[in-house]
Amino acid sequence: MKIIILGAGVIGVTSAYYLAKAGHEVTVLDRQPAAALETSFANAGEISPGYSSPWAAPGIPQKALKWLFMKDAPLVIRPTLDPDTLIWMGQMLGNCTASRYATNKGRMVRLAEYSRDCLIDLRKDTGIAYDHRMLGTLEVFRSQKQLDAIGKDIDVLRQGGVPFEVLDAKGCVAAEPGLAAAESRLVGGLRLPNDETGDCYKFTTLLAERAAMLGVKFLFNTRIRRLIHDSGRVRAVATDKGDLEADLFVGAMGSYTPELLRPLALKVPVYPVKGYSITVPIVDATKAPVSTVMDETYKVAITRLGDRIRAGGMAEIARFNTDLPPVRQATLTRSVEDLFGGAGDQTQAKFWTGLRPMTPDGTPIIGPTRYANLYLNTGHGTLGWTMSCGSAKLLADMISGQKPEIRSDDLAIARYA
Repeated sequence: MKIIILGAGVIGVTSAYYLAKAGHEVTVLDRQPAAALETSFANAGEISPGYSSPWAAPGIPQKALKWLFMKDAPLVIRPTLDPDTLIWMGQMLGNCTASRYATNKGRMVRLAEYSRDCLIDLRKDTGIAYDHRMLGTLEVFRSQKQLDAIGKDIDVLRQGGVPFEVLDAKGCVAAEPGLAAAESRLVGGLRLPNDETGDCYKFTTLLAERAAMLGVKFLFNTRIRRLIHDSGRVRAVATDKGDLEADLFVGAMGSYTPELLRPLALKVPVYPVKGYSITVPIVDATKAPVSTVMDETYKVAITRLGDRIRAGGMAEIARFNTDLPPVRQATLTRSVEDLFGGAGDQTQAKFWTGLRPMTPDGTPIIGPTRYANLYLNTGHGTLGWTMSCGSAKLLADMISGQKPEIRSDDLAIARYA
């Protein structure tokens, strides 16, 4: 089957790879000059299935009000009367119940655990290296209140069979020796020993090369204008270089997917939630993290990527704004220096921002639409890297008529009908 994938981030490239492995003729379109140059470029680097949680959770509305007055707030809401923003925020608030949280987190963990297994198999098959480590993730808490609040997450981890450890401050330092100087400020942590880390950009660019060896054609510097459709099917995609026809189309454009599908009367509740990262060279490895440390106070993930430290986090609701306010960099720097002071050279920090495509329930949208030959693989939020391989393998199985290896009927856009 001839398939066109719209988007060459980590989701689009993994989709292309698995579809090509399944025997399809695949073409990938992207406006950028190469793969993974937008949201996949400098994310936090964590592959954390156990920490796959929706932003919509009990207590978030109250916390959001408090964050409005915090200097280092993990969530920033820029005032707006934009209808799409208000509708999405209303849908997200509707998911801030205990029952919805349990349902959403359960399916996110299911997909993320499967994705990690797919990544392990892919790594064996290809041998690609991307500064990956398999040393777990540690979430650290500075207050007893934070530690006491992990009960609902532990219940989901137990139900999903995900190994975990609840640690005291000394246990946190034993797992991450670089935290020694910060031990007095910690009350405990939650460690997931099976989590991994890695450079998403390196992975995606290397996998794109492998996909090309399988026959995947990448058309970069190509702007996607619209989808041409009739009689319940998509016939072609109009680009700035002409119309391209195919048997099937996959929307994997992240935050830009809704605008593409709006003329087709498909409402895709994916919103661009802005996130930030800094990358600094390591100058003292003994003070640096060995894997990923999640700072619960600042909602920042601090990851070891080879000879670099990547710190990423925060969420800003500001539509497609991509400016880089110094105050956001200061928050990331403060988190790193508070936990791993002196490990990296902050004078050489590279500051970056990306738009995470988030659904109101946190779960990505994977599967068919009411257009017979249009599928979606989008809306992964902060977890595109974590869920990429599993999402792509599920999509390839669906399109190829194979039975998916995990439950997938609750992942398609139909759940919003």
